[in-house]
Formats: sequence, structure tokens, C-alpha cells
Amino acid sequence: MMSKQRVVRSHSPFAWLKWAAIGIALLLALPVLVVVANVFAGSDGVWAHLWRTVLADYVSNSLLLMVGVAVGVLLIGVPVAWLTSVCRFPGSSFLSWALLLPLAMPAYIIAYTYTGLLDFAGPVQETIRALSGLGYGEYWFFEIRSLGGAVIMLSLVLYPYVYLMSRAAFLEQSANTLEVSRTLGYSNVSAFFRLALPLARPAIIAGLTLAMMEVLADYGTVQYFGVATFTTGIMRTFYGFGDLAGASQLAGILLLFVCVLIFTERYSRRKLRYHASGLRKASQRELVLSGWRGVAAFVFCCLPVLFGFLLPAGVLLYWSLFEAEPLTWDFLLLAWHSFYLAFLAALIVVALALVLSYALRLHPSRSVSSAVASAGVGYALPGTIIAIGVIVPLAWLDHRLIEVVKEVTGDNIGLLFSGTIIALLFAYAVRFMAVSLGAVQSGLGKIKPSMDMAGRSLGLTPLQVLKRVHFPLLKGSVLTALLIVFVDVLKELPATLILRPFNFNTLAVRAFELASDERLVDAAPASIMIVLVGLIPVVLLNRSISKHH
Repeated sequence: MMSKQRVVRSHSPFAWLKWAAIGIALLLALPVLVVVANVFAGSDGVWAHLWRTVLADYVSNSLLLMVGVAVGVLLIGVPVAWLTSVCRFPGSSFLSWALLLPLAMPAYIIAYTYTGLLDFAGPVQETIRALSGLGYGEYWFFEIRSLGGAVIMLSLVLYPYVYLMSRAAFLEQSANTLEVSRTLGYSNVSAFFRLALPLARPAIIAGLTLAMMEVLADYGTVQYFGVATFTTGIMRTFYGFGDLAGASQLAGILLLFVCVLIFTERYSRRKLRYHASGLRKASQRELVLSGWRGVAAFVFCCLPVLFGFLLPAGVLLYWSLFEAEPLTWDFLLLAWHSFYLAFLAALIVVALALVLSYALRLHPSRSVSSAVASAGVGYALPGTIIAIGVIVPLAWLDHRLIEVVKEVTGDNIGLLFSGTIIALLFAYAVRFMAVSLGAVQSGLGKIKPSMDMAGRSLGLTPLQVLKRVHFPLLKGSVLTALLIVFVDVLKELPATLILRPFNFNTLAVRAFELASDERLVDAAPASIMIVLVGLIPVVLLNRSISKHH
């Protein structure tokens, strides 16, 4: 019976989806495989030079940056998650979603903004000199362009990862557990440290892992602040030495860091299980904070929103309206490049995600499930690694095509893939497939298999079931995936810097170039455009959380 069923399935109109999913997964895994393969290639002495001179700095600075940001996001994200999920105080409802706003602020943009405010020529130090009468070198002020400055900037925009995961965990915890803690004589603070925090540990570590991956992926902030990390080292080796093998070897070590993070996150929750089904949630018995406690909670939760979004966004808006150069057609061209590139990438990524997700629904075999899982690995990798992994096979393919065409026709057709929009779109597909897969699979998971069977019993073909049943129900999930990928592509910097065609700029690249030339005010219009568009997924995320809680 089983063999007959398998034969029928393999000859169904959608049998090709299985092989399409495996093919797509192999294509998306190609950049990672290329990087791993090049780790063992020769680098003409460049690797030996890197080993003797700068590799120790790359490792130490990357580790210090990770540790510093880990402490920062934990100290911000976990307390505000507890306060907004379990406590009630003035403004708690507003702050529960406002704390997500820094997600819309790319790290490199907040770095430019605070540099413009806090460096020697900025308004803060000018005011200090004017009020005190002191000159340069006669007073101490925090150096924003430093490793410490990078830690603060990244902490301000990455704490929402920990906040989101922690708050979801606190909201799901049973109020009965907290009440039992009080009968044992625990205060609210003791209950938090001895019960709530250990129970939420898997979620907190998951959020922390996401934040650490973003730290490893960051290029704009560390490059602008002059902090030597793996991402800046990869770019210098690739552009400065022109050594692809050396850059790949650095990328391989960075890939090892990412693998360690993923393994640590999964190992930390390997045996942890917590069930509170049917019990009252912690949010159903809120702690009311009044008087000075309520004011303190409000102020503490306001600070991350103020410094992580409101202040830098306000400064960017002011610079854009009153101090930056008037917008020209060049800016409109940049915006057009960014938006149509992001739109194309979103369409391609979501279309591939639909194929992968639907293949898994129709053929839930181990090979297809493994293919779908591997297709989403790219999101855990920095854009620099993906860019290196993309340019190597595409450059090889281009040169083979040039040789073949030259032999046949005598013409030089030039580069068809590397250094073109195709390379960028391929990199974006690898980088952001996991985001799209998550949204599409979530939507498909809400459609009961019985609806498929009901449609088939009415005589509908699989294609008709897909068209009449699945697509109407998937509209919301597909739109969400499109918007999130669109915004992620708009903000992506390192992959775009490496793979963009000659003389082709985007808003992110232009903001980076202007900031690198110390034209921070002129970088404001492009930056504020990215930030405002980045608010879209934050709004969607808040609506999704509101529906579930």
C-alpha cells in the first residue's frame, strides 16, 4: 500500500517540486561551500602576512565587541522585557511597542548620527567649550570613534532581539508559578532572579545569539569607527591585497564564529522544556507600580527608545530639512536604484520561498526538509561572507563563457554575471531566504491539511487547490515576507559594496560614502529614508505580537 502511495505521489503534477527544492537549496548553499573550499587554497603569502600582523587584532576586537554588546543588550533587553510584560506603570502599553523602534535604525546610521553629535566639532563638545572656556585637550570627553563607542551603538539597536524573545517568554510564564514563589517568601525581585529568569533563559539566549550574529555581520559601524574586526579585514584583504583566497580564509574563521554561536544556542536549550498550557499567564496578574517606582520604571524603559531611535531620528530629520544640501536628481536616482533592487530581490526571494515551502508540504521527506533547512542558513552569515562566496563562482562562470564565445565568434562578451545586478540579487536571495521562509511556512502551517483533502475530494487538481485555497489564505504571509525582505535589502551594506555594478550606488552605499568623507549632514537624507522605510517591519512585528498576546 505504501509503495503504491509513493508511486502515485511521485507521478503527481507537483512531483517536480521536490527536485526544484533540492536544486534551489544547492544553489543557495553554493556561496558557503565556495568559502569553505577556498579556506584551504593558497594565498601567495598574504595569509602569512595577516597571521603575523593583524589576525590577533581581528580576533581580539571581534571577541571584545561581542562580549561588550552581549552585556549591553542583556542589561537593556531583559529588564525592560520584564517591566513591560509583568508590571503595569504609566506608559507601559506605549513602551511595550515603542521599545521595538530601534530595530528600524541600522547600526551604521546611528553611528554616523552620534559621531556628528559627539565628536570634537559636534554641538555637544562645542557647547562644553563655550560654557567652560576650555580648549582642545584641556578636558576629557568620551571618544565615540572607538571600540567602546561601537559597543554602545550596536547595543542601542540590537537590544530589541533580546527584548522580543524575553518578553514573549515572560508573557507565557504561568502566574501560578509566581504566586507559589510568594508563598515561599520570595519578593518580586527574588522571584524574578530565581524563577522567571531561569525559565526564560532559552529565549534570552536565542535573542542574544541573533544579536551576536548581527555584531559579526556589521561592517559600516566598525569601519567608520576604525575598529579592526573580521568584516573590515575581509574587505581590506579583498580590495587592498586583491587576494580572494586570503579574504576567503578570513571569512572561513568568521564562519567558524557563527557556527559556534549556533551550536551554543542549541546546546543551551537541548534539555529544557517548560509547559504552562491551560494555566494563567504571568501577564494576567500584573504587578502595579505606582509612585516613584512607576516613574523609575517609565524612565528606565524610555531611555533605550530615546537614545536608540528618537534622538538619532530627530537629528537626521533636522539635518535633512535644514542643513543638508538640497535634494537633486542624483538622490532620486539613488532612491530608484535602492527601491527597484529591493523590490526585485523581494519578489525573487519570496517566489523561491513559496516553491520550497510548498515542496515541503507536498513532499515532507527527509531530503526535502533538509534542503529547505539548508536554504535558510544564509541569514546566519555576514554579508561579506556571502559576497565572497557569490563572486568566486560567478567570476569563474563568466570567464568560461568569455572563452567559449571568443573561440566560436571571436567576440568578447564581457561579464554577464559577476559585477552585475544578477550577482547582487543572488547574494540577497542567499542572505534573506530564511526571513521569507519563516513567514511563508508560518502561513502554510495555519492551513489545515484537511482543506487540501477537501479540495481534492471535490475534484480539484493540486494546481487548483493551490490557486483557490492556498493563495487567498497566504496573501497576508506573502505580503509580510515581501515587506521584510524589501527593507532588509534596502539596509544591507557590505554585500552591496562588494557586488554592486561599477558606478551603481544605493541609499545605503551613498550614506556610507558620504559619512566616510566626513559629510555627515549630507548623508542624512539617505539615512532618514532608510530609517523611515525600516519602520514598516517594526509596525508589522508589533501587530503580530498584539494578536498573539
